[in-house]
Amino acid sequence: MSDVAYRENAHVTPEQLAQVFSSSGIRRPSDDMARLQLMIDHADLLITAWDGDKPIGVARALTDYSYCCYLSDLAVDRAYQKHGIGKELVAIVQERIGESCSLVLLAAPQAVDYYPRLGFERADKAYLIKRKR
Repeated sequence: MSDVAYRENAHVTPEQLAQVFSSSGIRRPSDDMARLQLMIDHADLLITAWDGDKPIGVARALTDYSYCCYLSDLAVDRAYQKHGIGKELVAIVQERIGESCSLVLLAAPQAVDYYPRLGFERADKAYLIKRKR
């Protein structure tokens, strides 16, 4: 996977984002292009992995760049998983936000065992008001 290119805040269409989400197994509103466009537009940091002109991975984050960063999405196309792409996406996010900024996320049940391998620690003091749609 040495020919994978990583880009910061590259132009990504909602259709491309939907394809990455769908091919990764991550549950996102992949059929709602307007909502995906808003997700792209309002991200503070969007790191993408590319195989040529095909986006194959994404890390989408909301951050103040000084204290806290929420990693809202981390997705890699299943055909490209287990090659360190997710790990590299997280490393680039960490590099961009700096050492004084915490990186937090909510893990999908099937990914709970993945994140500790990237250096995340389980937190038991999180609270959530779930979205209604």
